[in-house]
Amino acid sequence: MESVTSTDGTAIAAVKSGAGPPLVLVHGTTADHTRWSGVSPQLEEHFTVCAVDRRGRGESGDTGAYSIQREAEDIAAVVEAIEGTVAVLAHSYGAVCSLEAALLTDGIHKMVLYEPPIPTGLDMYPPGVPDLMQELIDDDDPEGALELFFKSVVGMPEHEFDEYRQLPMWSRRVELAHTIPRELAIDKHYSFDPTKFADLDVPTLLLLGGDSPPMFRRAVEAVDAALPDSRVVTLAGQQHIAMDTNPELFLDEVLLFLRE
Repeated sequence: MESVTSTDGTAIAAVKSGAGPPLVLVHGTTADHTRWSGVSPQLEEHFTVCAVDRRGRGESGDTGAYSIQREAEDIAAVVEAIEGTVAVLAHSYGAVCSLEAALLTDGIHKMVLYEPPIPTGLDMYPPGVPDLMQELIDDDDPEGALELFFKSVVGMPEHEFDEYRQLPMWSRRVELAHTIPRELAIDKHYSFDPTKFADLDVPTLLLLGGDSPPMFRRAVEAVDAALPDSRVVTLAGQQHIAMDTNPELFLDEVLLFLRE
């Protein structure tokens, strides 16, 4: 485990593995660097993988005052600490952090962003869900809060959820459930400004699950419209976690793009 110091002094940790050009992995909500364990071995055959623990998780530090801008600075700090330019593969909330980070550093030469949940005007969750999640967390039921998140916010169908909770990473996600409410508030503390990205000439692959809820489709379309050099690939039959439910399909598209 290595670490860099972010702009506000927070230590951000990452695990390096593999060999080849650098690839920074940025996880989404309820996760840490281990969320990539199912696809890391294949990525390590082609890249020196740098899997980040976002602030508040794993070996990374945290601060009392949270903002997504601090998270963008964290990713930019990791990128700047690596010699040369890097590719970034980011999932969900981590994809929003990475998109903003690309405005802070010239060190990113390619990005893969999987369903960044930017606010687009569609309801991101049923009314009262964040408060109910916090109540469950306060009542020492983080697993209940996590289940509520995946079913009510992500829109994960029952059969997929039953499969997902059997994965080895599930217990780690339960431990990190307390970080969910601050990220669910993205529709209150973050506004996507497409004009900021008009000159961002980083080639970007946007991944979208073919069966994902409308909010993800609209978000991907908005990001695609804002970026000068982007394209969308739809993962047929998938939703928000194709790296778990169909890793072969996920890796095929990611590697095809990154190795072009």
